[in-house]
Formats: sequence, structure tokens, C-alpha cells
Amino acid sequence: MGLLTGLLTFPLAPVRATAWVAGQVLEAAEREYYDPAPVRRALAELEQELLAGRIDEDAYDRRENELLDRLEELERRDTQRRAP
Repeated sequence: MGLLTGLLTFPLAPVRATAWVAGQVLEAAEREYYDPAPVRRALAELEQELLAGRIDEDAYDRRENELLDRLEELERRDTQRRAP
């Protein structure tokens, strides 16, 4: 970037910085949202609740189906992202 270009575009620096920060926040949120580890952890916790008697079979089945659907969705998205 030349000196003249730098001087002329200097007023836009806060806009570029804000856009960069927003992009970083979006990437972090997507990584967290699409991470399968919390879903697997929730499945394990759900099983513990069933074994401890804190929930019944019907509640377990409903929540397990939701979590397995979410896990399947995450795996399908991961497969699509890896495909050329």
C-alpha cells in the first residue's frame, strides 16, 4: 500500500477493523456451534440421568433422538465441507 493510498483510506481503518473483529467472532461462534463434542457429552450425561433414575424412558428416548439428530446433522455438514 502506497503512502497516498494509506492516507486516503485511513478514515476507513475503523470500519476495516470492525469487519475483521466481526469475522473473527463469527468464525469462533461457528466452530463452537458445529462442534460435536458437546452433543456427545450431552448424550453421556443423558444416559447417566436415566441410570440414576432422574428421568424416565420416554424423556430419555425423546432427548436422545434430538441429540442423535443433531449429531447426524453435524457429521453430514462435516462430510459436505470435506468433499471437493
